[in-house]
Amino acid sequence: MSAIEEAHELPLCSCRMETPKSREILILADRKCMATESVDGQLTRCQIAVLKHEMMRPSNSVQLLVLCEDHRNGMVKHQCCPGCGFFCRAGTFMECQPDISISHRFHRACASVLKGQSFCPHCGEEATKAKEVTIAKADTTSTVPTVLAQGPATPGVPEGRADTTTGRLGYNSKHALKVLFLYVSIRPKKLRFHPKQLYLSAKSGELKKVFLMLVDGIDPNFKMESQNKRTPLHAAAEGGYKDICHMLVQAGANLDMCDEDQRTPLMEACENNHMETVLYLLRAGASDVEGFTCLHLAAKSGHYNIVEHLLSTGLININCQDDGGWTAMIWATEYKHVDQVKLLLSKGADISIRDKEENICLHWAAFSGSVDISELLLNAHCDLQAVNIHGDSPLHIAARENRLDCVTLFLTRGADVFLKNREGETPPDCCSHNSKAWAALQANRRERDAKNSRLSAEQNVLHSDIALGQERVPIPCVNSVDSEPYPDGYKYIPENCVTSPMNIDRNITHLQYCVCKEDCSTSICMCGQLSLRCWYDKSGRLLPEFCREEPPLIFECNHACSCWRTCKNRVVQNGLRTKLQLFRTSKKGWGVRTLQDIPQGTFVCEYVGEIISEAEAEMRQNDAYLFSLDDKPQDLYCIDARFYGNISRFLNHMCDPNLFACRVFTTHQDLRFPHIAFFASESIMAGEELGFDYGDHFWEVKSKLFSCECGSSKCKYSSAAMASLQADSTPEEQQQPSASPDTSSSNSPSSPS
Repeated sequence: MSAIEEAHELPLCSCRMETPKSREILILADRKCMATESVDGQLTRCQIAVLKHEMMRPSNSVQLLVLCEDHRNGMVKHQCCPGCGFFCRAGTFMECQPDISISHRFHRACASVLKGQSFCPHCGEEATKAKEVTIAKADTTSTVPTVLAQGPATPGVPEGRADTTTGRLGYNSKHALKVLFLYVSIRPKKLRFHPKQLYLSAKSGELKKVFLMLVDGIDPNFKMESQNKRTPLHAAAEGGYKDICHMLVQAGANLDMCDEDQRTPLMEACENNHMETVLYLLRAGASDVEGFTCLHLAAKSGHYNIVEHLLSTGLININCQDDGGWTAMIWATEYKHVDQVKLLLSKGADISIRDKEENICLHWAAFSGSVDISELLLNAHCDLQAVNIHGDSPLHIAARENRLDCVTLFLTRGADVFLKNREGETPPDCCSHNSKAWAALQANRRERDAKNSRLSAEQNVLHSDIALGQERVPIPCVNSVDSEPYPDGYKYIPENCVTSPMNIDRNITHLQYCVCKEDCSTSICMCGQLSLRCWYDKSGRLLPEFCREEPPLIFECNHACSCWRTCKNRVVQNGLRTKLQLFRTSKKGWGVRTLQDIPQGTFVCEYVGEIISEAEAEMRQNDAYLFSLDDKPQDLYCIDARFYGNISRFLNHMCDPNLFACRVFTTHQDLRFPHIAFFASESIMAGEELGFDYGDHFWEVKSKLFSCECGSSKCKYSSAAMASLQADSTPEEQQQPSASPDTSSSNSPSSPS
């Protein structure tokens, strides 16, 4: 057998390998060929349209390319230099011919250098056997070039290029380099192996066998059917065999190939805490996948150093969510990795992100029973009162799992032992009656009952929940002023209703929607663009730059959108979440106050009632509960909360208000029927009364009947302010016709009078 027959190409490049198509790269390339021709140092870009969208690249050290058919053929024929990625199809190059029918081209400076010797970056042949050739422009596909000079190639590192003396990827394992060097020196005879053996040898760390099988031509991307279609690179990464990983990558193994569980080799290395292998794969060009990522795996497994390194690259989104909506913080919390939680907190992880069932980190800390992590999260201002889609608070979860330490901690931090979930269960109802957690909850309940009894005696609690369980949080009613009973001359409803046909356009095919895959945090969200931008921050509050004087329309994501139900552009549709109380005032009848601090920009409640036409409003005698649905004089519809309404019907007027109204669209985009949502115009302290500005038009009508009792130093409609205004008016001014009613304020209720 001749030496040529005994020699077998070691595919150090990946010229013959195709990778799956990428929508992003295709768009970036504008569907045109990305090949760059190198002709005697002059670079030109191909602009021919591409037919196939699968990508190719000469090696793992350069970018993926979308190529035209001509350049795809050139890539297969090894006419692209693995070092720089430029096509060597015209000009002066080095050419290696390991076989009379095979021709490999590369630049002299791009030769692989190992232990002071130069090798062809395509096949590993000694560069001394390569010839310096010139390829004429008109004959770019010729495999029989004109030879101008012969002689050994001079290895070198051009200015601005990375040092390749330890391999093209900076790999410096002496053992692997020794094997490669032995190959180009000794050239083993051809051996025959079953492809499965490559996977098994990679899994067992048998470097020499792996090498021989690659030389024998076994596909490095062979998928093991019985092992979830894992490749040899998966197996080597799982075992932490960096040398074998390098050998497989050099032979053309796809770094980002997924098995049936959508796991990559990099994920295997991260999960099994093989830091050196992780570093190598990242350096070789491995990338993360969408959904469940390397960061999630490392956080779940408790590998602190790997989590720290992944975050240090600056390429990882610390708040990325997998298919269940879980973040790295949630995984670290559930598996009780306290140090990792501290690390993630120090790196700015968002602890308010909700998974697909609207659990936050504190729910998962309660589930796992980690009191240390629970305390860390509470100290970082995690919301102890947050409820998931089942209405369960962290205290419900801790009680159900019998996590006594967490139950005790939550109770000392003010968790509500009386809060009911959607099944009507309080935390004590969720646990076994002979458990220590139940005993602690019952003791706290008795203590709270006694305290509430004292408060009830002082405040005269008339009703524990005027919403009758229809809101996420109960709304108590108290009266410590007089003997007036709680108001019941209306029906409480949590959403707007209609009593006559309104023809609201709810056709899902008429909705504009976004195609965001996650939480709508990017500027390309269509719903955000409809609103000029997404006006909510990650906590669901309006951004500071939101214009309160002339609020823009807000379009929240809807049921036609592709994003998660928990995306950040869904706030008003999530309903009432703030603890409010209906109370009797000394001068204004009933009013509403908050039982918790409300940060500026927070959604508080929606003005809910019966949607009626302007003609219907004109016919109704009591106009005290009307709110215009538009801010234009020709308004056609309004909301009447007289017979049907929610807590907002009791909000009083304030000349210096702490709430302002916005028009918001959620389940439909019929501009005639927006939701009227009240947001905090300033930070509001627990115990403060809530109110908004009824508008000048309201007072032009009602000032004849009563005066404002808001008590503000800026009050414009108090009896004293009205008397002063009347005294300052001249007879001439009084004889002038009155000005047109001001309906320009978006906060103004409508009045048919």
